[in-house]
Amino acid sequence: MKKFFKEFKEFITRGSVLDMAVGVIVGSAFTAIVTALSNNILKPIINWILTLIFGQNSLSDIYTYLKKVEVDGVVDLTQSIYIDWGAFINAIINFIIIAFVLFVIVKAINNFQRKMRELEEKVKKQDEQPAPEVTEPEPEPVDEHLELLKEIRDLLKEKEKM
Repeated sequence: MKKFFKEFKEFITRGSVLDMAVGVIVGSAFTAIVTALSNNILKPIINWILTLIFGQNSLSDIYTYLKKVEVDGVVDLTQSIYIDWGAFINAIINFIIIAFVLFVIVKAINNFQRKMRELEEKVKKQDEQPAPEVTEPEPEPVDEHLELLKEIRDLLKEKEKM
């Protein structure tokens, strides 16, 4: 039993698991924002368009009844069996918003990574270039007569040694 809890502790303290937990929490918060955007901003606009085109009041009024139960001339949704097309359309809208935002985020990350790779390659190419060769400075031009005199001196020194 100790071994089990030890393995569980190692698993839970891994960086990737913690990153995943943070991702789930941020994802649920993001879903709440998207739902609020969909329900409070996009849905009223869609409802207005539906009213203009179809005369429907809102997405929530789009049902297909499989069994319609009316009580005093009003549809009782608790007893009726229906397909809620409005909820389905709302889920599609939420999906499209989330997919679009994720696309933008992934695109931004990919662009950032591509620029980082290009920068690394540029630095690597600069490091690979050979250093410019250091050449010794050429001696200053010497007067021909002075050079000849030095040769004569060297010959005389050699002759004295013999």
